[in-house]
Amino acid sequence: MNADVVIIGAGPAGIQAAIHASRKKVSVVMFGRIDGSAMHGTHVENYFGFIGMTEGDDMLEAGLEQAKSFGCIHRNCNVTSTEKIDGGFRISDEEGETVDCKAVVIATGISRSKLNVPGEKELFGKGVSYCASCDCNFYKGRIVTIVGDDTEAAISAELMTRYASKTYWVHGALKASERLVQKAKDAGVESIEDSIASIDGDGKVQTVTLSSGRVIQTDGVFIELGAKSAVDLAMDMDVMPEMDDTLKVGRDCSTGVRGVFACGDVTGKPWQVAKAVGEGAVAGISAANFVKET
Repeated sequence: MNADVVIIGAGPAGIQAAIHASRKKVSVVMFGRIDGSAMHGTHVENYFGFIGMTEGDDMLEAGLEQAKSFGCIHRNCNVTSTEKIDGGFRISDEEGETVDCKAVVIATGISRSKLNVPGEKELFGKGVSYCASCDCNFYKGRIVTIVGDDTEAAISAELMTRYASKTYWVHGALKASERLVQKAKDAGVESIEDSIASIDGDGKVQTVTLSSGRVIQTDGVFIELGAKSAVDLAMDMDVMPEMDDTLKVGRDCSTGVRGVFACGDVTGKPWQVAKAVGEGAVAGISAANFVKET
């Protein structure tokens, strides 16, 4: 599939970018599940024009329908990789589909999710990691445990089988695509439907205790909650994140890499719907204008 603009993320920033880019009469594909947005399941009472409490899910659903009405194609799945190609970028999703495009808008939000279990904070950097692709080399021939239900956990579980001697994957109800789940299992991952009660060890990770009471010996715990991180996706397109993992943008929401724009929580505080929507409008218009100019 080909498109002029690809938007990664279906929260308020991504949806607003999709609306404005589509209205500029360029072809737009937006990736993401709205239930993965930080706005999902929340109540909004400080957004312009909405008096009283408004359901975040209602706003997301209405926005998505608006974007579709202007011609945006919505793929209800997560992006697993990005790459630069001649003339633009190639975006791949968890279903194995790819879209070649001329401009990309990163609107993934940021990962603020932690397990908040005993031992997680104390053993961070001592066996607890939030990035399997960053730390995989440290666990060659060792036992690791991946934690999470969604795309990033599935990808990380399969990845770690290439390094670790044994890979456990602890998860609840899986949100990742059947394709990614099967790929991880085919690679030899041991899938355990449970949750982590504690991460234990004396100075380094040695075991995890599951809610069922089962204790697993492990050398590393990779906490991978949600979709592929904005940092990984951005770096694959040569966009360098800031020290706090946000993406620096100009007034037109450009990142410094031609054809790549960013908006919403991923560009930094304040984490408010109004900022996300405002930046989304700017990023969508900028991306569409870039396509037309080039």
